[in-house]
Amino acid sequence: MVIGDKWNGYLELLAKDTSEGDALDELQLKRYCCRRMVLTHVDLIEKLLHYNPMERTKDKPVY
Repeated sequence: MVIGDKWNGYLELLAKDTSEGDALDELQLKRYCCRRMVLTHVDLIEKLLHYNPMERTKDKPVY
């Protein structure tokens, strides 16, 4: 089962004050392994988009 497309739906259900368990049920995620992946997901993409590795080397000379 692919669950990558379930994340946005999960967030929308939580925004409507649906409990985590009910949201997972509504998304038809019945197996504990799939439920675990959604419940423990950490959305880091926004932080990574702001990461600039060149900022760390601004003050250091380039050899």
